[in-house]
Amino acid sequence: MSDEYQIEVPPSFIALYTDSRRRLTLPVRDLRQRYELCEDLSQQLVDHARTTHFAHGISQDEVLLRMHRGLTSPEPQVEAAEAGWVVRRLAELLEWDPITLPDAE
Repeated sequence: MSDEYQIEVPPSFIALYTDSRRRLTLPVRDLRQRYELCEDLSQQLVDHARTTHFAHGISQDEVLLRMHRGLTSPEPQVEAAEAGWVVRRLAELLEWDPITLPDAE
């Protein structure tokens, strides 16, 4: 996924849009746009998650679960599978242990 594009889309995100025959289920351009949205979102949530954890004494797991609930609200900005990816990426950025999210994605 590189050709002339500056940002490499990671395999973990590509897997969200790959069918059983290992074909993309949406155009590459759309995949890249979705990835950029999700990566930006996870980056933006870092400070909020860290503040919530320290200021309110909430466990890391609970912070991540709350973030996931917010991302999967009735009017979500991202698809359910993308919300899971964002939360896993957020945990990675914060250097927190990953969590098991509710509802299989």
